[in-house]
Amino acid sequence: MHDFCPIRRIDHLEFFVGNARQAAFFYANGFGFTNTAYRGLETGSRDTCSYLMEQGDIRFVLTSALSPDHPVAHFVLEHGDGVGVIALEVPDAAAAFRETTARGARPALEPTARTDDAGRIVEAAIHIYGDTRIRFVERRGYRGFWPAFESTGKTPSPADAVGLELVDHIVGNVALGEMNTWVRFFAETMGFSQLAHFDDKTITTEYSALMSKVMQDGTGRIKFPINEPATGRRKSQIQEYLEYYRGPGVQHIALATTDIVDTVYNLRSRGLEFLQVPPAYYEDLAARIGPIDQPIDKLAELGILADRDEEGYLLQIFTEVVEDRPTVFFEVIERHGSRGFGEGNFKSLFEAIEREQARRGNLV
Repeated sequence: MHDFCPIRRIDHLEFFVGNARQAAFFYANGFGFTNTAYRGLETGSRDTCSYLMEQGDIRFVLTSALSPDHPVAHFVLEHGDGVGVIALEVPDAAAAFRETTARGARPALEPTARTDDAGRIVEAAIHIYGDTRIRFVERRGYRGFWPAFESTGKTPSPADAVGLELVDHIVGNVALGEMNTWVRFFAETMGFSQLAHFDDKTITTEYSALMSKVMQDGTGRIKFPINEPATGRRKSQIQEYLEYYRGPGVQHIALATTDIVDTVYNLRSRGLEFLQVPPAYYEDLAARIGPIDQPIDKLAELGILADRDEEGYLLQIFTEVVEDRPTVFFEVIERHGSRGFGEGNFKSLFEAIEREQARRGNLV
């Protein structure tokens, strides 16, 4: 089938934050990112400042407003720090914009070309759930990151990094009854297909449940799981997110590594905190998932989860929320053939999340 909106890769994620300088310090020291470029007053940007943070093929842009009436300031006031833009590199930004808006996407930015000494770059944008946008980026040999950004003179170094290599998937939370709306959006507007579906019988605990569908592009490299809450005895983690984020948005970002044990050791040594898994989870893990390359005792020591499907296995772990509001968190994942999302771990994971909800007084 003709791919009317081909995507080369996830170009970057732009976080709108209250204090970009402090956020850059957190991602450098907590996650091992390197600040490679900067845009702000010193580079001629009068309304925002931004820090480009890089590790492996991952690029985060941390942006703050320099005045209270800027849209980024409004975003942060409403949602707290969060992902405002998912940037996708495409071969033709104008064509991506034209094809998606013709199929129903709401335009956010008409195709716009920008030039500087590094060359020419074209961007366009559409709205998705909540106040989140997808930005189409056409680089065509552009030699820098973005106009008005100046290099800091630093390059990502393995000595500074923790082994995070690329964005594996980006999870969005939407309100009850909206999941299928956004599944249709990605299918009809961007040509995505459904990879997986988890209902409220699959993702459930004693207290709460949620439903999820995973959409992917034609290459299978770009994956957007979409969650919605389901009826339960108490408030689900999705409903808690929606209340504190004040609407739909990106819940978590999964970052891939080829050595999760080493990566998690590094992250823990930097002070990053992860959801706690009961020791009982590991008692029959070997019998449940079969042989894997990593010692079970190491996984247990670090709280790493494991799951297997017909294509292979995966290892995964989830941070606690990284904001004061119980909204955004991260996943670290190592894949060995499996294209899944750890279905066998859902119960243990959501029970761990519910323990954190109870600590916050929100499991009611």
